[in-house]
Order: sequence, then structure tokens, then C-alpha cells
Amino acid sequence: MQNCLFCRMVRGEITPQTVLDTDDILAFRDISPAAPSHVLIVPKRHVATINDVTGSDAPLLGQLFVAARQVAAAEGLAEDGYRLVVNCNANAGQSVFHVHMHLLGGEPMGWPPFPRES
Repeated sequence: MQNCLFCRMVRGEITPQTVLDTDDILAFRDISPAAPSHVLIVPKRHVATINDVTGSDAPLLGQLFVAARQVAAAEGLAEDGYRLVVNCNANAGQSVFHVHMHLLGGEPMGWPPFPRES
């Protein structure tokens, strides 16, 4: 995808603050962090939303979780805990339509993560 922000990062057209870079996964710091540690983990192959995932994508999605474990350990979050978030489509908060996982940590987190406003 030519204009996809994350694809442009994967191609090296935009340089994020990289945390992990493997053959299939790129992880980088979020430019608007929602926690002391906020890293986005993206597959290098473009898949727009979770609704576009097929069975053949299972190994790639598994790599997202392996990368999350590696990033959490490198960030010093593995012992205390961290949160993984994947949004699907605009009503869930997806703003870049390239599947990605948010890894958040570094402070205690409540539940629900986004309380409803009255």
C-alpha cells in the first residue's frame, strides 16, 4: 500500500523510533504515548484490519505475540505486566488501517480500559 503510514515505515520512507526489527515485524514507539511505555508492533506485510485476516495469516499474527514478549522484556515490563490492544475499524479506535498491536505498560492500568462517559 503506497500511502499506508506503516508501510512507508517498513519501506524506510519514514523513520520511526524502532524498538525491534525482524524479517517480518517492525516495532516502534508511538508518537502519542498513552502509557510510559507505548510501542506499536506491526507486521511488515500489509493487512488492513483484523477483518481481512485469513487462516494463512496465522503464523504472521503469532509473530506479533512473540515480538510483544520480546519488546515487553526489553522494556522491563514482563514481570510487572503490560497490556496488548488490537483495534479493528474506526469505532474501535483504529486510525491507521494496517493491522497493529499496541503494547502499553510502565504504570498500573485499570479496567475497563476506556470507561464510558455518561
